[in-house]
Amino acid sequence: MSQISSLGAYVAEARNRNELVVQSRMGFADPDLMRAGLDAVRDAGPRTVGTVTLDSFTRTGQFLRAGRAIASGESLNGYPLVSHSDANNSLLLRGMDLDVFPVQVRHGSPKPQEIFRTMLRFGLTVSEGGPVSYCLPYSRVPLRESIDAWAEGCQILADGGQGSAHLETFGGCMLGQLCPPGLLVALSVLECLFFVENGIRSVSLSYAQQTNPQQDLDAILALRTLAEAHLPDIDWHVVLYTFMGVYPKSTDGATALLRESAELAAASGCERLIVKTTVESQRIPTIAENVAALRIAANAAHGVPRSADLPGSDVLHEASALINTTLALKTTVGDSLHAAFRLGLLDVPYCLHQDNRNQTRTSIDSNGSLRWASRGSMPLDAQAPPDEPGGAADRLLQMLSFNQRRFDTLASPFHMAG
Repeated sequence: MSQISSLGAYVAEARNRNELVVQSRMGFADPDLMRAGLDAVRDAGPRTVGTVTLDSFTRTGQFLRAGRAIASGESLNGYPLVSHSDANNSLLLRGMDLDVFPVQVRHGSPKPQEIFRTMLRFGLTVSEGGPVSYCLPYSRVPLRESIDAWAEGCQILADGGQGSAHLETFGGCMLGQLCPPGLLVALSVLECLFFVENGIRSVSLSYAQQTNPQQDLDAILALRTLAEAHLPDIDWHVVLYTFMGVYPKSTDGATALLRESAELAAASGCERLIVKTTVESQRIPTIAENVAALRIAANAAHGVPRSADLPGSDVLHEASALINTTLALKTTVGDSLHAAFRLGLLDVPYCLHQDNRNQTRTSIDSNGSLRWASRGSMPLDAQAPPDEPGGAADRLLQMLSFNQRRFDTLASPFHMAG
């Protein structure tokens, strides 16, 4: 095994104790409030990771605009790390042992170099994203530019992190509620291979909870199988995201969905879970609501037995085909990713970015499983188009609201069997 980052070591210790690491995605512009959030998460009780989520100006490289917002007291939707003074950033982390309580910077930028440089000045070495997953859904930056920027960003983080650099791919969350899991698993593996190619030696592979627990379990087991095959000498773990689509409106429904994600994480062997709160459909959650979600998830995961690994699945077959086809295109992972999207061999459904073919479409079957309705040019087995009533807009709305309806209307929400 090569170098293990502080986050990697922290997660490995939790794994040895059969503890699920839980994490929120909170971000506040005010340094005092952001520090209060970190302190509350650290002291919540479960094994936790802290998060500093950045604002949208910083994500898009508008650092001067973020600075003006700080000066004028304008409300921001996250922490403007690059634009805050060194004094504010130092106070944010003063006295915090990042080996005992790792803190991850979450940002959403297709060009992360300045974010990484600023992180490193204050001892922060853990982040996330990727050249595809932080480009196609969130920006108009050409994919080629994002790939080049992320290659430089990885090298900056690897060189400055002194062995503690860690990157989590967001590839397994690409419009996650609309993508069949084979594509999500493939993108997660491919982005981690890109990180490794550019100097990162500790990574985490992401997957977003979808609409069928058994399909999600198959996907995570496939992700672990492929990580073992493609990242044999790298420190890695798997992180699950509680459902990222339209969230249940009722407190009971939202709580049940959160618990199901925690049970899924434990059953599938995920080491870390990014949680949602019970107020996701209503407003930005408070610190207390984030802490409550961490505790609910940790309690739900406790004692859930690990499922046996499956010998193979449709998800594993699809993801393997996408990964192998992509890697065969060019000599580097970055060039291969660019070529795969240009040729439509990777194609994210409903994604309108100019470098995505957008020829693929999906459907949710009667069991809640996500399936391909149209596979475009991707190298996947042909599937018969689903026989679905209603127009395309109606079907899309039904897909987006599937889990909201499932958890808000069922008298006894589904829980995974042990």
